[in-house]
Amino acid sequence: MRFTIRPEVPKETVDAIVAGMSAQSSTSDSDGLFGRDVGGEFQFAAVSRFESLEQYEAMMNDPEHLEMDRMGLPLISRFVSFDIVDDFDPAVVDEIHQIHQRRFDAHPDLVELIDTLDEYQGSAAPGKHAR
Repeated sequence: MRFTIRPEVPKETVDAIVAGMSAQSSTSDSDGLFGRDVGGEFQFAAVSRFESLEQYEAMMNDPEHLEMDRMGLPLISRFVSFDIVDDFDPAVVDEIHQIHQRRFDAHPDLVELIDTLDEYQGSAAPGKHAR
């Protein structure tokens, strides 16, 4: 994912977001990295690698991940979520879309928060950002 925080968000809050994202990426069950987006159009980026789609779905619905979304999304202006798979079976792509859709269906408050973003792109983009 890549994102940019709203310019009016105080530096102390940005620092807390960075600390939380860094801690989350270091304690998850995936190989992950969080940091500044170098050379891109965003401030921050994170990449995670999972051995299975089940692990990925569990992370997406983990209470700590959901709490970070609920705290962070109101502070973000632009967000891009992307999924990369090394399996070229179209069914895998469909399953990833379904993982996101199940998450949005189970947590409609996230859709409301995503609707407040100026820009959102990603798998199964919900609400006003749906394509």
